[in-house]
Amino acid sequence: MTILPPAASTGRQLAVTAAFLEALNVGSSDASWRVDALCAQTDPEAFYPEKGGTTSQAKSICRCCTVRAGCLAEALERDERFGIWGGMSERERRRTATTLRAMR
Repeated sequence: MTILPPAASTGRQLAVTAAFLEALNVGSSDASWRVDALCAQTDPEAFYPEKGGTTSQAKSICRCCTVRAGCLAEALERDERFGIWGGMSERERRRTATTLRAMR
């Protein structure tokens, strides 16, 4: 199954596959993903841009990160309001959370 919630303001679609949703069950109860997070090896400022600032650098790092699903799962579980987590902005996470709630 593939769900296509809208991506923030770009008009592009974000594909959320069943496997990706299953990976989101990692949750914050298992924060072992943090050890391998690429963001821990880079400038944290990129992940918390000023209002209206670019998120492209952070998102490009997230796309290459092997623990992206665990990161996103924790952000969704904690309702993280700031920064780029799992390759998504707060608005994108809010839309994804709404989609996930609708599926349950």
